[in-house]
Amino acid sequence: MLDLERLRALHSVATYGSVSAAADVLHVTTSAVSQQLAKLERETGQKLLERNGRGVRLTDAAELLVTHADNILALVERAQADLEAHRGAVVGQFTMGAFPTSIRGLLPPALGALRTAHPDLRVQVQELDPMQSMPLVARGDLDMAIVQDWNNQPLPHPEGLQHGFICDDVADVALPPGHPLAGRDEIDIKELAGDPWISSSTDSVCCAWLIQTLRGCEAEPRIDHMAYEIPTQLSLVAAGLGSAILPRLGRCDVPPEVVVVPLKPALTRRVYAVWREEAARRPAIRAVLAALRG
Repeated sequence: MLDLERLRALHSVATYGSVSAAADVLHVTTSAVSQQLAKLERETGQKLLERNGRGVRLTDAAELLVTHADNILALVERAQADLEAHRGAVVGQFTMGAFPTSIRGLLPPALGALRTAHPDLRVQVQELDPMQSMPLVARGDLDMAIVQDWNNQPLPHPEGLQHGFICDDVADVALPPGHPLAGRDEIDIKELAGDPWISSSTDSVCCAWLIQTLRGCEAEPRIDHMAYEIPTQLSLVAAGLGSAILPRLGRCDVPPEVVVVPLKPALTRRVYAVWREEAARRPAIRAVLAALRG
């Protein structure tokens, strides 16, 4: 009979491309992964890995086995979720990815409430952009991700994920000192299309949204500086180096030199959680979602 943990090791090598990367994800040594794969080769009587330069590649037999491993691991997760649902207990380890302002604005009270209501549930949080966290949920490396998308740019979802709405959030524009529109009550983002901007990295949801929105205003985006943390962005705005989009959720202290002005039409983003369909019956999923909704 095939050993589940050996199948998991092979599946991780196929997913992440190397033995060392699989070891990092599984939190074991590369030697441990290699030993699991060697035992799996003996069990199956098939060669599963071949040298490919400095790395390895999967043989045809391994590719066939990985296809079955996808289904087997999904069934195991569904069985575990059904057992937890039958027991009705919110227990165990729960891993979550969340973008920075949601960690600051949503998670502290939610995690506090979960600790009080469900002391046997251990929640671990990683700060991740939705572009990073959603694939990790789809692959089973995270149990849940808190993600966002903007009113004019929905976020594409990998197959096999379910989602639950948490809240809507409004964003304003942060203007540098002396900006000619700083005295306005509202600003149309089209009026700022040609300005220099400060945003997060180009592989993030927020930066991708800003680039698409500015191009929709028939202006080629000028993003002069990139910083992931909002306080850093605001420091650059305060220095007169550009404007930035400033969400209200988890808003940090704004430097006195920076002028914050609402946008018209209003700029809103939808904040929601995603998890795998196989895990939907886990009581922990429902408990965490309820805590996030407050």
